[in-house]
Amino acid sequence: MKNLFFKKKLNIKINDILNLLNLKKIKKNISINDIKELDQATKNDISFFHSINYSDSLVTTKSNLILTNKKFEKLIPKNKKSIFVDNVLTSVAKITILFYPEAMNDVFDKKIMPIKKKLFKNINLGKNILVGKNVKIGKNCFIGHNTIIETNVLIGNNCQVGSNVILKNCVIGNNTRILDGAIIGKKGFGFWPGKIKNTRYPHIGSVIIGDNVEVGCNNTIDRGSLSNTIIGDGTFLDNQVHIAHNVKIGKNCIITGQVGFAGSSSIGNRVMIGGQAGISGHLKIGDNVQIGGGSGVIKNIPSNTKVMGYPAKNIRNFIKEYKSND
Repeated sequence: MKNLFFKKKLNIKINDILNLLNLKKIKKNISINDIKELDQATKNDISFFHSINYSDSLVTTKSNLILTNKKFEKLIPKNKKSIFVDNVLTSVAKITILFYPEAMNDVFDKKIMPIKKKLFKNINLGKNILVGKNVKIGKNCFIGHNTIIETNVLIGNNCQVGSNVILKNCVIGNNTRILDGAIIGKKGFGFWPGKIKNTRYPHIGSVIIGDNVEVGCNNTIDRGSLSNTIIGDGTFLDNQVHIAHNVKIGKNCIITGQVGFAGSSSIGNRVMIGGQAGISGHLKIGDNVQIGGGSGVIKNIPSNTKVMGYPAKNIRNFIKEYKSND
């Protein structure tokens, strides 16, 4: 899939990558199309494997070139070529910047201008609205006061965007409501600590919000690092919800106030989460799951399950333990 909003540098060769990583060059200097996650990569892309959580994707990936660590050598399929590095994610950051050198720039849009109604017909505008380049707004939309729509935003029909909202690098479906104070599409909290300094990770993904979604007041939804952050059709987010980079939330979910999602977790359809619950990163939550308020989810949850507590456990077990300690 072509990157929606970030321009890719062309003509990257394998030796460009090896040189960047201070590794020995090879004679067959083949072209590399892009860097992508295992499940998105094609045969001409470089991908990476840094955790056994992604073993299933490693088996099915189409990528023929895998960046990894020596400790995973035996897990790499024999038909794949490996590049071994000490720190996989730091190396991925460097390669991503090589392909997308502009991705580290996340300052305010300097070319933003007051919105011109003649360019956006059939919409209702509040006061003091600013808009950047590559912005499309559908019919019958409402845009509130003091809202900033920076570069690379696509808004569907019949949408309502509240006041003091900031949007960038996002696609919003039809009949969706973004309430006051929401910030959508800024870079996520992606970095890796080092002995000398922390390494910031470029975010080249976007935020994809489906149809008939409601995003509550003061929500923060980070754009993806390599993949996209996705909110499925019909999902409702209460106020003060934070959704980190690469999180995938399914359809018709209900997420109540002050819930936080760490990066790269996947949430199924029709999931209900009580207030102030926390979902750790790189987890899979199945369909029809109910998570009690204040819970801490630190492992995968299968479909059709009710959990509560910290660490979150089956609600029947939680109640039994609570009564026994009463």
